[in-house]
Parts: sequence; C-alpha cells; structure tokens
Amino acid sequence: MKFGIHNPSWQFGTDPAGIFDAVKAKALWTEEHGFTWFSVMDHLIQIANVGAPEEPFMEGWTILAALAAVTKRIRLATLVSSVHYRNPALLAKMAAGVDQISHGRLTFGIGAGWFEAEYRQYGWEFPPKPAVRIRQMEEAVRLVVSMWSEKRTTFQGKYFHVQDAILEPKPVQKPHPPIMIGGGGEQLTLRAVARFADACNVGGTPDMVRHKFEVLRRHCEAERRNYDEIERTNVISFVLARDEARLAAKRSRLAVPDQFYGFAGTVPQVTDLIGRYKEAGVQLLISSAYKNDTETLELLAADIMPGFAK
Repeated sequence: MKFGIHNPSWQFGTDPAGIFDAVKAKALWTEEHGFTWFSVMDHLIQIANVGAPEEPFMEGWTILAALAAVTKRIRLATLVSSVHYRNPALLAKMAAGVDQISHGRLTFGIGAGWFEAEYRQYGWEFPPKPAVRIRQMEEAVRLVVSMWSEKRTTFQGKYFHVQDAILEPKPVQKPHPPIMIGGGGEQLTLRAVARFADACNVGGTPDMVRHKFEVLRRHCEAERRNYDEIERTNVISFVLARDEARLAAKRSRLAVPDQFYGFAGTVPQVTDLIGRYKEAGVQLLISSAYKNDTETLELLAADIMPGFAK
C-alpha cells in the first residue's frame, strides 16, 4: 500500500506572502518521509468545509508547476481539476509542461466540477445537470489525450473543438500521463473511470469504498476494461494522536467538530482503519491533516506507514 499527502488548504494562520513557501516545505517533507504522492486542490477560492472563502488561495496548476521544479521523486497532481475552469486544449498544454518540468511525475486529475459559487464568482457557466458536466469531462479527456498523442489534433465535439492544433513538447510519460478521474458517482462517474481513466479517487468509509470499487469492477466488465489496470485511491483527513488523552486535548485545541470529513483517532485506531481501507482494495491512501496539524503527519509517517510497507 502506498501513501500520499493532499494539501487541502493553502493557509491556516500563514502570512499570505508565505503561502508557497509553506506548501513547498510540506511537499519536500512529504518526499523525504516515504510518501509517493503530493496533490493540491484546484479551486480559485477556499471551499466551505476547509476554510473561509476570503482566505488567501493560490491557483493549483501554478503551484504544481513550481513544485515540479523543486521536488524529485513524488508524483504530483491536482485533486482534481474541474473540466470547466480552463479550455481543455489549454489544460492539455499546461499539463504537458508540468510533466516536462517534473521529468514525468504528473498524474492528470480531472473531474466534472461541482462548486457552483465559484463558477458564479468567476463568470463560468455552471451546467445544472451532473450528467451534462460528466459528458463534458469525458469529451475533454478525449481531446486532451489526442493533443498529447497526435502530431496535430482536429477535434469536433459537442462541447469542445480544436482545428489542426499543435502541442509541443509532448509529455514525458508514454503513452501519456496517467489520468485520474475523481468522484464516486455510480452510474456515470465510475463508468467514465472504466472508459477513460488510469486511476480513480473516491471517499467514504471502508465499506463505502469497497462498494464503489465493486461498482467500478462491473463497469469495467461492461466496457471490456481490465479492472486491475486502474489504480484505486482514497482520500481522507486525519486528526492523529498517540493516546486518548492527547487526542482529546488536540480535538479541543484544533476545535475539531464532532462530525467532519475525516477520522480522529489514536495511532492504533488509525492503523486499524487504514488496514480496513487496504482490505477494501485501496492501493494509494491520500491523507491530509486537519488544519495542517504537523504531528498528525509525523505520526502517520513514523508509526503507521512502516507497518504497511510490505
């Protein structure tokens, strides 16, 4: 089982001028402590369940390009980019550049989009029907792969088109950077994973994740796709402490709500939980620490990950 770090918030109590330095330090620490993955959010404003909308927040692909130049081993990704935030031909060009800068360490994370308030702030059209957004994502992936693969691309889709378009230099990775589609929608999103993706990313409890993977397997069978070709990943936030007393103190200090998108526990409890994710089929566990709690990540790296190294 592999482990990664997701950076869900650019800033908790950090001076705006130091946001990138903080993210850079976190990515370098991630690389030095046995993690294989570092991802960033691709939003333009902070999302409600992570922080306040007015918090300083840097654009994801700008950060990714900068990290590509200063890291050496970890795989880099957005988790995930909305199909609507950039013309997909431009996004293909940006992604090829990051893959070049990183010498082939990009995973191309993409999704159908959901944050309507952000769309409205930035003047993007928000298709209200999820099915439409998912079809747009599928078409965008086809266009991106064509741009990465063909000498010139002419593409006439329902939503996107290019004419005799050149993308040079191509990505380093062949046939192209792995494509991760984020989301767990059982009818359409996981079907899109079976059709187009090299990796999926889902959330939820181990039982929920196991169910999603079973649905994905059925879609793969219908699409005549090898299920084992798709890397199965899960993202979760942790609050971690050595014992119950320290956990209670940390929950109070960080004002951790009774219900949040993650899990608060001791080292043995989190070890057991991760074991259940592994049994459910997760191959890469992508973790974040609630409010960027440094001790949580240190305990994960030192006390938990070595037990899953086999």
